[in-house]
Amino acid sequence: MQILPFYMVCDESGSMAGPDGVDTINAALPDLHHEISTNPSVADKTRFALVGFSTQASLLQPLADLSELTQLPSLSAGGVTSFGAAFRLLKDTIDKDVAALKSEGHDVYRPVVFFLSDGIPTDDDWRTALKELKEFRYAPKIIAFGIGDADAAIISEVANFKAFMQQDQTVTPAVALREFASSLTRSIVNSATSMDSQGGEGFQLDVQDHVPGFTRVSLDKL
Repeated sequence: MQILPFYMVCDESGSMAGPDGVDTINAALPDLHHEISTNPSVADKTRFALVGFSTQASLLQPLADLSELTQLPSLSAGGVTSFGAAFRLLKDTIDKDVAALKSEGHDVYRPVVFFLSDGIPTDDDWRTALKELKEFRYAPKIIAFGIGDADAAIISEVANFKAFMQQDQTVTPAVALREFASSLTRSIVNSATSMDSQGGEGFQLDVQDHVPGFTRVSLDKL
């Protein structure tokens, strides 16, 4: 089979507590689960993992077929914002996951990461961890969303595909999550023909430039 692994990486630091942070993401996770798992052509080609990070990073949901899961774990807020912990865990997890999928005989597309944070990293060495993530053999395509007090320059630095900043404070992170779920579904459906044919272009990630309540951030601006 041809498999696209995707990883949702969410800030669980103390500032994410409350109805505008992890609560709204937890409320939106069932929608993501439903959108992917109920579309057989999408569920067959994707595997999902959930990473939460604060002072440390945790693999809350190991890579799995969403159609085989009844529900997803919840996020909880507390601690500081260690970007480096998230990037190191993500690199190690992707490395093991891709190797495992390949050993089972699958063709594996470059992983996709949805990264969301409302703050500024509190660790000094996060850029080293990010550089290692972006340069290793299975380096993922990273879509980064900044909300709340996140810094636009840092969010654009994290991303290597597209970056967005919350523009309308009344718009919750759930909007970004729904767009991510829709973009994955749209991408898989639109790429199905080329993914299934010999010599096709393969998977093309289709993320809209306009996400309601968010503004696109240039990746060239550091």
